[in-house]
Amino acid sequence: MAIGWLSVLKMVPWGDVIESAPIVAQGAKKLWKSVGKKEPVTVAPPNTGAVAAQAAPTVMALQAQVTQLEVSVAELHQQMLESSALIGSLAEQNTQLIARVEVNRKRVLALAVVVVVLAVVLANQLI
Repeated sequence: MAIGWLSVLKMVPWGDVIESAPIVAQGAKKLWKSVGKKEPVTVAPPNTGAVAAQAAPTVMALQAQVTQLEVSVAELHQQMLESSALIGSLAEQNTQLIARVEVNRKRVLALAVVVVVLAVVLANQLI
């Protein structure tokens, strides 16, 4: 089983994989930095000693809250776009690897047929 994987790994176009690796790594680092620097939003507990007039949300407070939410949505949208680009890059690499594996599978099958034919010819000559 390990020999099969070893032969497959030998046939992988490591040059292409290594060439594309920095681009994928930079995308992952950029994504991680943008997500990692965000601090979780904490909600302050309501002040029970406040007067009822102060507890009622004002139009200004609601507008500020809406603005803050719009900024958060815009940041999330940007992170989603960056994630999509990274996923697209990984999917493209995966497609290339699968195509190479398919070519190698066909080559191995052709070689197996050649070996069987040669074995039959050799067996006929020995008999």
